[in-house]
Amino acid sequence: MLIGILAGLATCALWGLTFVAARAVEPFTTWDLAIARYGIFGLASALLMLDRRFRPIGMTRGRAAIGLMLGGLGYIGYFVFAAYAVKLAGAALPPLIIGTMPILIALIANRGDAALPWSHLTIPIGLIAAGLLTVNLDTLSAAPVAARSQIIAGLACAGAALAIWVVYGLVNAAVMRSADAPDGLRWTGLQGLGATIGSILLLPFSSFGETHASLSNFIGWALLMGLAGSWAATFFWVVASKRLPLALAAQLIVAETVFGLFYGFVFEMRWPTSAEWVGCMLEVLGLSAGIAAFGRHAGSARKTSAGPLASQISPDQPLRP
Repeated sequence: MLIGILAGLATCALWGLTFVAARAVEPFTTWDLAIARYGIFGLASALLMLDRRFRPIGMTRGRAAIGLMLGGLGYIGYFVFAAYAVKLAGAALPPLIIGTMPILIALIANRGDAALPWSHLTIPIGLIAAGLLTVNLDTLSAAPVAARSQIIAGLACAGAALAIWVVYGLVNAAVMRSADAPDGLRWTGLQGLGATIGSILLLPFSSFGETHASLSNFIGWALLMGLAGSWAATFFWVVASKRLPLALAAQLIVAETVFGLFYGFVFEMRWPTSAEWVGCMLEVLGLSAGIAAFGRHAGSARKTSAGPLASQISPDQPLRP
């Protein structure tokens, strides 16, 4: 469980770089960064596949198609809808909707797996929800009012982005927790190829034909986001999905917001507002409570499965038939 938690937190630390990357590469656009980022993700995956150990050998065509689909839809599809949500509805409302993703996935997963009694999820989910609302409503209150039709369209795009990542999280976890789960590195590589194929569709939106002075800065961020923010982050998430109940792994996604806000404060060279402080603390407390609840439940389950005989056996005494 500890390895899974550390892998999930590493994923969120790398995903959180997205919060500042688009601003750091200006005058290049968000579309430019997405094309370069996911292109590098797929190129790294393809180069690794030159080694037989990284090739998706032994997978059925259906399983391989799912891996490609997760890469294309889970990364490119989510990105496009999230980008248009912000463009149409502003930067405040879409995060309020998309930010419910960890809670929604955790509730859906726990209903299917019954990994934890519902009463044990009340406090973690409540704290996380309060933290997300505190941060996002503070941003919302300072946002300008846009045209109503644009806001509705933007909210629809935010809802689509949310639905895509919920499906990604559920399907990816189902594959990695199946009896014939693929190797994590091979599964990461398939998603990388899918993301690259999807990024080709974004080329008409790029500004690569224009002259930009800060090309070296853009290349550096593209490499960072492609190799660390995409390839490594996906691999760590695959590990977390395999080792943790999805209801817990989903709650870890909240850490992406915390890391992202921290990177943003460093990038803007400012201290958090009071609402941001409170929101982040509530999210951290909620995540800590969730980890503790699952840890207690797992320990109780091990004791129950061991039975009363376990207490009568010395740790050094071998079991014999």
